[in-house]
Amino acid sequence: MSAPVFRDPIEDGAADPTVIRKEGTNEWWMFYTNRRPGVEGPKFTWIHGSPIGVAVSRDDGASWEYRGTVQGLDAPGDVPGGNTHWAPEVIFAEGQYHMFLSYISGIPDHWGVPRTITHFTSPDLESWTRVGPLALSSANVIDACVFKSPDGLWRLWYKDEGQGSSTWSATSTDMFDWTLEGQVLAGSPDAPPHEGPNVFALGGYYWLIVDEWRGQAVYRSDDTRSWARQGIVAGEPGVDAMDRRFARHADVVIVGDRAVMYYFTHPEWDEASQTAGPPDVAARRTAVHQGVLRVVDGVLGFERDVPVGAEVLA
Repeated sequence: MSAPVFRDPIEDGAADPTVIRKEGTNEWWMFYTNRRPGVEGPKFTWIHGSPIGVAVSRDDGASWEYRGTVQGLDAPGDVPGGNTHWAPEVIFAEGQYHMFLSYISGIPDHWGVPRTITHFTSPDLESWTRVGPLALSSANVIDACVFKSPDGLWRLWYKDEGQGSSTWSATSTDMFDWTLEGQVLAGSPDAPPHEGPNVFALGGYYWLIVDEWRGQAVYRSDDTRSWARQGIVAGEPGVDAMDRRFARHADVVIVGDRAVMYYFTHPEWDEASQTAGPPDVAARRTAVHQGVLRVVDGVLGFERDVPVGAEVLA
């Protein structure tokens, strides 16, 4: 119960998963930050320099096959393969696939470097064309999520690390030209610092979840503009020994009247006591898990202990 459904077979650092069905097929594609837990280097070198990994399921999420890493995402002028790719958001919209990628030039060993959200398009999820970085609220933005709001606009939510690790939004009519909208959730006592926003519709409401590094904070809305905090899900440990840690940076796939949440954990990091970060290679390793979300009486609930091998996307 609740054991990992996928671990990266090369680096063992799969994080920030996003899952999408390939149009016209029975394939589900998982894109993820391919962290490098075992890399040598000072301070935060290991969390930078990551490519985007890919895994594919042909049995509705029961099993996942590693497909390598996405090529061609480096910015012009940057050293190919020598940059940092984080937290891809991949959706199908306006007749093609779009990726909104958190991008850092180079492989820094510290946090104080510019980060952009960069847009790519693809006809097939395999070859990607660079559109370019978005002009947003600061030069330290990551973790994009895109969803079409009931007002007819595409809306992009993201983390602004330059402004208290808060969530901001921008809007577009065509997925290419974006207008900054403003701050959505402040990094404050009412909405503590967080990352990884994800928006979806389920059970007659719109939902926004964010990673507060103690589980996923839940907000509910009638219009995706005004959000009311509901609480935390996935803060309690799962049954399996590899799912005892906080659920981090999640993605949600809607399947009928329920949703499947993909999240990652650090199975071997004692995160409650080692608050400065993973202290060694074993603690840095990560695993992807799945759980089920349902809405009952207007409340979003989470079932964490879903068996591995369940065809959750059917």
